[in-house]
Amino acid sequence: MVHRPSSNNYLYLMGISKIKTIGVIGAGTMGAGIAQLAAQAGYQTILYDLSRAQLEKALQGISTNLDKAIDKGLIKAKDKDAALQNLHLTGNLAELKADIFIEAIVEKLEPKVDLFKQLAAQNKPTCILASNTSSIPITRLGAAVPNPKRVVGMHFFNPAHIMKLVEVILGAATDPDIAKTVYQLAEKLGKTAVYAKDAPGFIVNRVARHYYVEGLKVLEEQVADHEAIDALLESSGFKMGPFKLMDLIGVDTNYSVTNSMFESFHQDAKFRPSRIQQQKVDAGHHGRKTGKGFYDYGERKG
Repeated sequence: MVHRPSSNNYLYLMGISKIKTIGVIGAGTMGAGIAQLAAQAGYQTILYDLSRAQLEKALQGISTNLDKAIDKGLIKAKDKDAALQNLHLTGNLAELKADIFIEAIVEKLEPKVDLFKQLAAQNKPTCILASNTSSIPITRLGAAVPNPKRVVGMHFFNPAHIMKLVEVILGAATDPDIAKTVYQLAEKLGKTAVYAKDAPGFIVNRVARHYYVEGLKVLEEQVADHEAIDALLESSGFKMGPFKLMDLIGVDTNYSVTNSMFESFHQDAKFRPSRIQQQKVDAGHHGRKTGKGFYDYGERKG
């Protein structure tokens, strides 16, 4: 059944054609990748982070990614210049005025809610509030925000500028036309979009969670070390073993998502977080971004 917007649906008046400026909150690995996509697609893009150093690191990473694309013949030098001209970096929350915001901050409910409330207070009621969350229910996010119809999930995968899939998640209050607009935006960013229900882990993380959890259980039980587990799974056809992948995503981020899903599934044992992973997080061994995770990457980064 095709959803027909009502004539008084002010949210529908936004539409994909009305999106000119995209705000990305959080200049970590995911946020930087999303901002790069938006800028390359021709949108005025605001990338926000509290840390100036993190913003500078993100800009350097985006520039490097674009250079690699030039070397591969995927884009031209003028395309890089145009993308960087579309990109505005800021640490000033008051400068965040956009048609849609995509948050990519810490994977915890309270900071995301606080952020959305601040963005809602200083923007038009038609602005869309999208979350890149891996596991937090969109319904819970929307329930605490004015006009929850415009709160939606837009879940990218790491690295965002390369991975094709984007999950578009509808919370209980999400307007279907807002979800459609976000779906169309994902396509304009060169992605393959899929709709997902607001269930724990949505689609991909619910299925993939056991790739990490079971790998960690095998490690806990000393069946094999992490290098052997990775090697065996890669020889079976996986591009990266679970421990290399956790290091790439961020051990802390991965652990946070597992905890969120464990709670969402009412402590179902199959989603139990690993003590080994918790120890890595407690030690600050968060993977590639810190220079050490399950593997050692040399000097600490950033």
